[in-house]
Amino acid sequence: MSCAIVEKTLYLIQSNDPILKLQGAKDIRWLTKSSLRYRRHFNEAVKPLVDMLSNSESFEFIEAAFLALLNLSVKDEGNKKSIIDAGALEPIIGFLQSENASLKEHATASLLTLSASSVTKQILTSFGVIPLLVDILRRGSPRAMVDSIITLYNLSTSQGNLTLILQSDPIPCIVALLKSCKKSSKTARKCTALLESLMSYEECRQALTSEEGGILAIVEVLEIGSLQSREHAVGALLKMCQSDRCKYRLLILREGAIPGLLELTVKGTAKSKEKSQTLLRLLRDTTPSERSQLQPDTLENIVSNLISQIDGSKEQTGKARGLLAEVIQVSMDQRLRLLPQRPMGYMYSD
Repeated sequence: MSCAIVEKTLYLIQSNDPILKLQGAKDIRWLTKSSLRYRRHFNEAVKPLVDMLSNSESFEFIEAAFLALLNLSVKDEGNKKSIIDAGALEPIIGFLQSENASLKEHATASLLTLSASSVTKQILTSFGVIPLLVDILRRGSPRAMVDSIITLYNLSTSQGNLTLILQSDPIPCIVALLKSCKKSSKTARKCTALLESLMSYEECRQALTSEEGGILAIVEVLEIGSLQSREHAVGALLKMCQSDRCKYRLLILREGAIPGLLELTVKGTAKSKEKSQTLLRLLRDTTPSERSQLQPDTLENIVSNLISQIDGSKEQTGKARGLLAEVIQVSMDQRLRLLPQRPMGYMYSD
C-alpha cells in the first residue's frame, strides 16, 4: 500500500473542486474494493463522501459516493460507525424510497453492509428501515430484493426486531422470493432462516398456510437446498408442528415432506438430523396417549407408519420407501460399529 496514493486520494476527496472530488470518490471505490488496509486508511474520507451523498444532485456524483462508502463499510466496524455518525442514514433512507431503481439498489446494498454489525443494528431499526425493506421485497428489483432479505435477516437477530418485521406482514413476499430463487442459493438460506424465526408467531404460521404453495416452498428447500437451508427448512416445519400438531400435521404431510425428512436423517447436519427425527415422530397419526407409549419406537417403525399414510403419487411413495431402506441400512451399520469386537482366538465351547 502506498502512503502517497492515500494522501493524494484524500486530497482529491476533500477538495472543493467537484471534478476532483468525483475522481477521489472513484479512486476510493477501486482502492478499497478488495483491500482491508486501504479501508482503514480512508476513514477521513467518510465525511466528505457522506456530504456528496447528501448534497449532490448529479446521479454520477451520488453513485460514486454510494459505491465508495459501500466498499469502505465492508468488514470494517469502525467505518460502519463513522458512516452512520456522519449522517448517512437520512440520505440512504431517502434513496431507498426513490423512483430510480439504481439508487434504490445502492441504498439497499448500503443497508446490507451496515446491518452486518451488532453495534449498528438497533440504530438502523430506530430509523424505521424495517417496513421500508419489506416494501422492497414487495416491489423492488431482483437485486434489491435479495439484499433486502439478507438485511432483514441480519436485523432479525437483534432483540425485538422480529416483532417489528412481523408487523410489516412479510410472509407473502418472503414466500414469493423463496419460490422464485434457486433453492440452493444464499437467498433461499436467508429466506428459510428468517421463516424459521418467524414461525414462533401464530400470525406468521397462519400467513404461511394462507399463501398458495407456502409450505411446499419450504419442502422444496428441504429436498434440494444447501445443508444450512435444509436445516432452517426443517426447523420452520418443526416449529409449526410443535405449536399445534393437529392443525399443521396434515398440511405438512400433504406437501410431501417425508422423503426430504428421511434423507436428512441420513445426510443432514447434526441439528437437522435431530430436528427431522423429532418432526417425523410428531407427524405420526397417533393420539397423545399412544404417542407416550410409542416413544421408544425405532425411527424405522415410525417412518413405516408414516409411509403407510402417504396419500400421494406412486413416485413419492416409492422414493420414501427407497430412502427408508437407506435409513435402515445406516442404522444397522451404526449398530454394528457399536458391537464390542471379539478378541482374537476366541473359541466357542459346547
